[in-house]
Amino acid sequence: MLTKVFSVANSGMDAIGIDVEVNVSNRGLPGFDIVGLATKAVDESRERVRAAIANSKMEFPQRKITVNLAPADFPKEGSSYDFPIAVGILASTAGFSVPEKSVFSGELSLDGGLRHTRGALLIALYAKERGFQNVFVPAESANEAAIVQGIKVYGFECLEQALAFLLGRESVLPTRRSKERGRRGEDAEFDMSEILGQELAKRAAEIAAAGGHNMLMVGTPGAGKTMLARALPGILPPLNDEESLEVTKLYSVSGNIPPEGALITARPFRAPHHTISQIGLIGGGQRPRPGEISLAHRGVLFLDELNEFPRSVLEALRQPMEDGHLTISRSMERVWYPARFMLAASANPCPCGYLGSSRRACACTPREVRNYRKRVSGPLLDRVDLHVEVPEVDVEKFAGNQSAAKNAEPSSAVRERVAMAREIQAQRFGGEKIFTNAEMKNAHLKQHARLTQEGERILARAASRYQFSARAYVKTIKIARTIADLGESEAIQVSHVAEALQFRPKTYEPE
Repeated sequence: MLTKVFSVANSGMDAIGIDVEVNVSNRGLPGFDIVGLATKAVDESRERVRAAIANSKMEFPQRKITVNLAPADFPKEGSSYDFPIAVGILASTAGFSVPEKSVFSGELSLDGGLRHTRGALLIALYAKERGFQNVFVPAESANEAAIVQGIKVYGFECLEQALAFLLGRESVLPTRRSKERGRRGEDAEFDMSEILGQELAKRAAEIAAAGGHNMLMVGTPGAGKTMLARALPGILPPLNDEESLEVTKLYSVSGNIPPEGALITARPFRAPHHTISQIGLIGGGQRPRPGEISLAHRGVLFLDELNEFPRSVLEALRQPMEDGHLTISRSMERVWYPARFMLAASANPCPCGYLGSSRRACACTPREVRNYRKRVSGPLLDRVDLHVEVPEVDVEKFAGNQSAAKNAEPSSAVRERVAMAREIQAQRFGGEKIFTNAEMKNAHLKQHARLTQEGERILARAASRYQFSARAYVKTIKIARTIADLGESEAIQVSHVAEALQFRPKTYEPE
């Protein structure tokens, strides 16, 4: 008897329909084979399915069982085919029909339980787009799939419960989505009010958060660079609906949504260690997976001690920083991942960290300083919008000064201005798939970021004197547009251009 059960496979950000064809025959010796370009994890499904059926108080058929995963030329991986294979076998032996227009996905444990399986959101999105009515998944994945409205999502704790439902012996209600509590601004590791001094760096962080700009902070150890970066989540507004769905899809594909998780509403903050590999940062592998830059999509990617990262790893950032996405090609497949992140990086001025310090002498030679700075290339630095010098903190000035801490502006106040600026940008770019000023293309500048004649003159003089590249010239205009938005100004004033210029580096170390 032949039974067909429909399932879904993930390929990057896309979903591909898989026909799970189960043939149970009385002819031939008893056996259990899986064909259709299956990886070892899928091939091992035979033992999981066999044990799960037996431990669910059901009899595993001693017949010739052949499972075909079609299309046969697409590689199948993972454990999500356990559930549809078991349903196909049981449909042949228990005598029930598999519900039409239904998708099955889930991993089985040996006792017949259904485990949380990655990619439930993409499965539900695919089901809705292709006109399916029902999605059957493990109970721990049901809330994630129920994000998609317009289809019925059924979650099951075990194979025995699923069989009782399919036989009509037990009633199971469709899952109703419960909202997941996202990280709030006050849940950030640091508050802006805790960072004493560093007003220029705080202003740069506010501009970066408001416009989605990349930021590099350079200063001696202990100046507050890491605190500033880790305070960024507290001044960022929550994800809007479209951004939230994008981020949740990425985390679903990568398996980073926990059991019973739902829609992600807080902006991601990723801080990989400088020993990370290129695949870990960018993504890839034999079967490509999202890297840190994709997991930071619509959020913050914090690279602490930028010069300590291998140069080859940093150079791989160039194209994603410019395009906001990347394509990973392998011999078996080619996948696409979004990577529209806000880079926040910190660096020391030299290997010992004390170049220019008034408190401690630098022990580095000019050659050591030059080689240290050359670890980060000029083309990569040119893609950073805001360059900020973070000076030493005068501890004596702030020690015991309670009024300074009391009068420091909290993150909540900064977040209100950032949210207002982002709302202005949302209205400006409505319907264009652009959410921040940093994403503007050159064609948008003439329409949304026109400078006054005096502003153009000042910018042209600065670009000539400090040898700005064309990219740096455009980035300065984008920063000025963000500063104007923070000031609720429709026009970009000369003061906005002047403030933007102070965040551009004046010289680069030669290659």
